[in-house]
Amino acid sequence: MARKSLIARNNKRIKLNEKYAEKRAEMKKNFDSVGLQKLPKNSSPTRIKNRCTFTGRCRGYMRDFGFSRITFREEANKGNIPGIRKSSW
Repeated sequence: MARKSLIARNNKRIKLNEKYAEKRAEMKKNFDSVGLQKLPKNSSPTRIKNRCTFTGRCRGYMRDFGFSRITFREEANKGNIPGIRKSSW
């Protein structure tokens, strides 16, 4: 499991991104680079890291499901993900 501080930091970035999204879009439309530089650094959408919703793991993230590869396999084997099952032939 990822450190709690990393998960909290990423959640803070997500909230800041939502707060300044409209303002950022307006400034980009008007080509206001000075105004963009005055916005908080963590409000940029490129600073948000995709993390697993259960463990907070950032590597091996599966965008379609919101899980890391390890959590995805565990949940799929338990049958908790609809339409997904372990293949056998």
